[in-house]
Formats: sequence, C-alpha cells, structure tokens
Amino acid sequence: MKPSLMEKSLLFMVLMAMGTVGFGLEATQNAPWRIHTLFSVECQDYFDWQTVGLVHSFKKSKQPGPITRLLSCSDEEKKRYKGMDLAPTMEVPSMSKHPKTGDWYPAINKPAGVVHWLKHSKEAENVDWVVILDADQIIRGPIIPWELGAEKGKPVAAFYGYLIGCDNILAKLHTKHPELCDKVGGLLAMHIDDLRVLAPLWLSKTEEVREDRAHWGRNITGDIYEKGWISEMYGYSFGAAEVGLRHKINDDLMIYPGYIPRLGVEPILLHYGLPFAVGNWTFSKLDHHEDGLVYDCNRLFPEPPYPREVQTRAEAGLDKTRALLLSLECMNTINQGLLIHHVSRGCPKPKWSKYLSFLKSKTFSELTKPKYLTYNSSQSVKDEVQQRASNEPGSMHSKIHTIFSTECTTYFDWQTVGLLHSFRLSGQPGNITRLLSCTEQDLKRYKGHDLAPTHYVPSMSRHPLTGDWYPAINKPAAVLHWLNHVNIDAEFIVILDADMIMRGPITPWEFNAARGRPVSTPYDYLIGCENELAKLHTRHPEACDKVGGVIIMHIDDLRKFALFWLHKTEEVRADKTHYSKEVTGDIYESGWISEMYGYSFGAAELNLRHLISREILIYPGYVPEPGVKYRIFHYGLEFTLGNWSFDKANWRNEDLVNTCWAKFPDPPELSTLNSTEENALQRDQLSFECMQTLNEALQLHHESRSCSDSLTTTLNKELEDEEKSDVVNTNSMVTPTLPDSTDNFSSSLKFSMIALCAFSVFGFMAIMLAVCRVRKGEKTRSKVHRNRRRASYSGFLDTPAHDRYDRHLYSVEP
Repeated sequence: MKPSLMEKSLLFMVLMAMGTVGFGLEATQNAPWRIHTLFSVECQDYFDWQTVGLVHSFKKSKQPGPITRLLSCSDEEKKRYKGMDLAPTMEVPSMSKHPKTGDWYPAINKPAGVVHWLKHSKEAENVDWVVILDADQIIRGPIIPWELGAEKGKPVAAFYGYLIGCDNILAKLHTKHPELCDKVGGLLAMHIDDLRVLAPLWLSKTEEVREDRAHWGRNITGDIYEKGWISEMYGYSFGAAEVGLRHKINDDLMIYPGYIPRLGVEPILLHYGLPFAVGNWTFSKLDHHEDGLVYDCNRLFPEPPYPREVQTRAEAGLDKTRALLLSLECMNTINQGLLIHHVSRGCPKPKWSKYLSFLKSKTFSELTKPKYLTYNSSQSVKDEVQQRASNEPGSMHSKIHTIFSTECTTYFDWQTVGLLHSFRLSGQPGNITRLLSCTEQDLKRYKGHDLAPTHYVPSMSRHPLTGDWYPAINKPAAVLHWLNHVNIDAEFIVILDADMIMRGPITPWEFNAARGRPVSTPYDYLIGCENELAKLHTRHPEACDKVGGVIIMHIDDLRKFALFWLHKTEEVRADKTHYSKEVTGDIYESGWISEMYGYSFGAAELNLRHLISREILIYPGYVPEPGVKYRIFHYGLEFTLGNWSFDKANWRNEDLVNTCWAKFPDPPELSTLNSTEENALQRDQLSFECMQTLNEALQLHHESRSCSDSLTTTLNKELEDEEKSDVVNTNSMVTPTLPDSTDNFSSSLKFSMIALCAFSVFGFMAIMLAVCRVRKGEKTRSKVHRNRRRASYSGFLDTPAHDRYDRHLYSVEP
C-alpha cells in the first residue's frame, strides 16, 4: 500500500523536525578517508526492531559513509522473511547450523558475514576504514576511526573485561601469541587491510574455540552459561593476536544504559545488551525476542518516563541523573525510529498522544543531536602509553580495577549482590572482580558462581602449614593469587570489603593517589602501630599507618607489597603473646584483626606512607561531617532507625540470594521518625539509603533469576502440604543453610565448575528442603538462636563507640 499525500507530508514533517533530511551526506563528502559501517543480523523479528533502531540512529548521528546489514538467512527463513527493505543489505549464507559439524551456533554468522562481504562486495573494494557494530546499539555521534586514534595495524575497540580466557590456558591453546590477546569487542574500528588479514582467522578461531568443549567452563572463559556462547568473541581476540594486531582500548566510547559515564565523558555508543531501568519502568531486549512490532502498525515499546521527570528528582544526584537520561535517550531513539518506519510503510496516522508529540518535538531533537568526542575521550586512546607511565595524580585516564574478597557462603553472597549493584550505580571506572576463596568441597556445592566476575582462589581458612583456623587471611592470600595468575591491565587497584555499598566513584586522581603514595581510610583502633607490636613486626614502626577499609594503590606498589601483607598477617597471627586489648585494641583478644595489622606492618616494611582520607567511608549510624559526599557505606557495625535495627552478623546463616524474593526487613520511613535535630536527620538519611540499596539489589537479583516461576512452584507445594496438615507455615520461605566444612582443606584448588544440570538439581532440592523443614518447631529454634546471638555480642554492644572497630567477617573461635 502506497502512502497517501497526507502520510507523506507527515513523514516529511517528522524528518524536518528532527533535522534528519540528508543524513550523513555532508560528513561523507568531507571525510578525508572513506568509512563503511557493518553489522550482522539474522532473519528474525528480534533483529528487525534492533535494525530499525540502529539504522535510524546511524542517520541521526550523521555517521560518515554507508551502512550495510549482513543478513544471514537459511533458505526456509528467507521464503517467509518480510524485512528486506529495513536497511541496505547484503545477504549472507547462514552458518547458524555449521555445514560440516552440524553445530548450532548463530553467533558464528558475524565473522562469516564479514568474510563474505570482503570477498563478494564491490563496496569493500572502495573503502579505507570499517566500523563494526552490534545490532543492539544506538549511535549518538559520528564514529570516525582516525579521530579515535586508530591506525593501520592498531584498531580501536571497546573493553570486554569478562573475556578472562585471554589470561589463562584458553589463550595458550588457541593462539601462538597469548601475550597479545586483547579483551575487546562491542565496537571495532580498523583499517580495511587489517580486516582482510584478520577476518579468515576470526572465523577459523571461532570454529576452533567452539569445538573446544573441554574448556567451556566459566572459570576458564568467563561464560556464566558454560555453553560456548562467547566463542565468537574469543575467535576475534585470538585471531587478532595471531596476526599481531594490538588494540587501542577506550573505555569511554561505549556505555550500557543504566551505567554511569565518567565525569566529563560523552559516550557516542549505547549498547543495550543488558536490562536497565528508570524508576519503575524497565527494559530488557530479551523480553522482545519474538516481538513483531516492526510489522504492527503504530506499535512502539512502552513509553519510558519523560526527561524532566528524571531531572526533578533531586535525590538521584547529578551522576545518576546523567545515566538515567542516557537510558531514556536509548529507548526514545528506538521508538522514534519505529514511528518513522511505520509512517514510511503506509500505516494509518497514529492517534495523537503526549508521547508521540514529544518524539516529534524540537525538544527531543535538541536532546538527541549528534554528540562529538570530548577531549578526554579522544585523548584516552591517543595518549594511552604516555598516560599509563604518568605518575600525575590528576590524570583522568589511569585504568582502574576494583577487587574484593569473599568465601563460598551465602553470607558473602548477599553482600556480593549489594556491592555489585552499587558498583554499577556508582559510576566507578573500570571493572570489578570478586576474589572467591573456597575449598574443593565448598566449591562443589556452591551456587553463587554467576553473582560477580570471579577469580577463584584456594582457601587458606585452615592454614596449610600450621592448621590455624583464620579465614581473614584469605584477603591478602587472594590478592597475591590474583596478581600472580591474571594479566592485569589496570594502573590503580581499588580494594574494598564485601560489606560495603558504593555511593560514587573512588578514583586515584580525585584522592591524589600515585605510585609510592597509596590512599586509605582511617582505622584509629589499630593502636599496635604506636607500641611494641609495631616495633616487633616491622623495621620501620614510624611508618606504620592506622588504615584499612578502602585502599587505592598503584599496581606496581601492590605487586611489591602483597607478599609482605600475607607474610606479616601470618607473623602477627602467630604472635599469641601480644593478642591483648592493651596491645592490639582487639576487644576479643583473639587475634582476629591480625590481617589488618598485616596490612599496616607490610606497608611500613616498604615505607609506603598513606594519604588518609576521612571523606571516603562512613559507617551507617554515624553522623556525617557537613558537606562531605561519602563514597562508601561500610555496614560492619549495627545501626538503628528508631526501633528498627540492622546487624549483618544476624544474617550469617540466611540464604537471601537463593530464596526467592527474600530481603531484609524494611526500615521505617524517615517521615515516621519525627527527628528534628539536623545531625540525627542526616545520619538517618544515610542509614536508610544503605538499607534501601541492599534491598533494591536483592529485588533486582531475584527478578534476574525469574523468581516468579520458582515462587509459584513453592507456593503450590505449600498449599498442597497445608491441605494435609495445618502445621506448615505458608508464609515462610527460609532455605536451610548448608553445613559448614571448616574441616575440609586442600592444598590446591581444581577450578571445576558445577554443570548446569547439576545446578538445577541442587536448586530444586534446596527449594524442597525449604518447604519440608519449615515446621512449627522452627520458631523455637529461632528463639534459641536469637538468645545465643545476644549473649555473643552483648560485650561488643556495651563497648563505647570510639573503642569499636569494624567487627570482622568471622565469628570468634571458641
């Protein structure tokens, strides 16, 4: 059906309002070198709406040169496919089902499509630079390779830090040059000559990794599904390493909606591969896998909130507001593309709505006009080598990696969920890694592998030489193991504890960290730095700093220091004659803060003097200093809001992560506390924020695990049991805790992952046990447990606040 005159007029008016007439022509003519943009899709509705969004943003951004969709379809799919006109297209033979092996792996179509384009496209003969994108992306501004710093032999790419196979046996097996393996993807900008050399190897290495089923484990590849689905990404990295292509890696060009960009950075690519939310509105591309809205006239995705609604939320803060506005821009750009697509298809004029009016408005056109690289973004690639060598604390381009240490217990799992959620919201640059210390037996039954990017570490809870039970030693031991087994490409390392919530970025340039000058937060209770303890355990007691909690340290310093940290921890732990409170400040007098002294004495041994900042960390329940924007909540101590209280130690044996919809009791609303004193009000606001973030993290975690299905199954079972007996309490959803394995020790850890089927069985068994064990005797046991807890901690709670330290993560041994 041809569009009527009125519909043509409407289309023209929409295009004019958004300034899209003649998209890209001027930039193409003025470009000094010719650019061609490629993306790969299949013949599915899922890729069609993504295509509409990407092509619309391509035009809107004024990206130079043409764009080509590499469309992989089987003969049967092609017969019924309706979207040939959605983009300039080159049809590519489908390799979703491998012609030789029969393996079903659609991702291989990407390198296969590029190889086909290079061989059969005339356009490939008339181009100098190629930009390769994914379909689920929105372009915000022109991607010009030479402006990003790309050179012949040196492509530019975005960072894919989860490709841990570049650091281990996988790279050694699949490339002659594992040391050249770069963890990159998402955005690729390279010279056509480099692509011609790389493409065949990209394809062959993808096939090679895909066939290597023995190394699909998550601890080797980083693939949480352990199904080889990221083989194509490794195929690219290994192929590039094979031909000696080293990438200029830029963390600022591409961002996932929901993440916070670095200060001063304007991303030019949005990659909506992960779910994101704005208030109660959420979007996940996987929810629209079979959505034919490209072919349903005038149907768009559910409208998100308006930008002004986000901008008026003062509680969000400027950084989070920037992130929320990017999320809205992503969704609105896709919907705008669909709106124009429907008009061009001759759909009836849509019924007027406020949202459609907004998409056509000059306001939205102004908000989404092409973005251009800021100085910081372009320089972070061009001057990468010089900046890495620079010691200047003000450098905005030092690479950062955040790490934290945990064990294979549900106690650490809910803390991990909270920290990871806050990390994503905080805008912290770089990647985060969980250092997970487990015995072999613990690892076999552990269910939390997918909670965070993880480096697995042999447990030292039971010391291999002395037999001493001291789990806190796992922190320095894990850091040392990570340094010795991972190819780390960061310049500064931020070390946190699991029981922390991030409120903003912690960067070396803001807090003046430099090589030889780490930054930390005060631990004033470490009085051993001032007495004979320091004189006994370090040659430089005058250099002993009472610090801990948050550490920002240059990687070169950490490499020298980590072994001292571990050694001094062992030394102080063995010095039982100096466990007393008068010497150490340890109110339990059991050596439980030996690891903290190990840190301070190890740093003193190397004369590493810290810049001590009181503006990074605060304990919920403490009164904040006026005007200080704390970056970390450390909820190691009990805190209260009116009659409500929270102590992390009370949740040591609760499985909040694997129990559907489990969360902490909600704190009271601040309005109900009737606090008139300003200091108390500010204190309570921070405490409320900490608890709210933890519960929000658990809520999103349960949603990501599709808890609704599990919950329905559990409730149905409970109702069946209730018909047989009135004893069952259907409101209880507590999962029984797994038995401790404190006597299990192994000198080495075989990094074997639990197979998906076994994981499912264990999960099912856990749910069944939860239902069966919730009996009326449970209340009695809970009461006994609470009384025992009160007795254990009454001494601590009676201690004056200035004498308290952050109670360690482990119980006092009997």
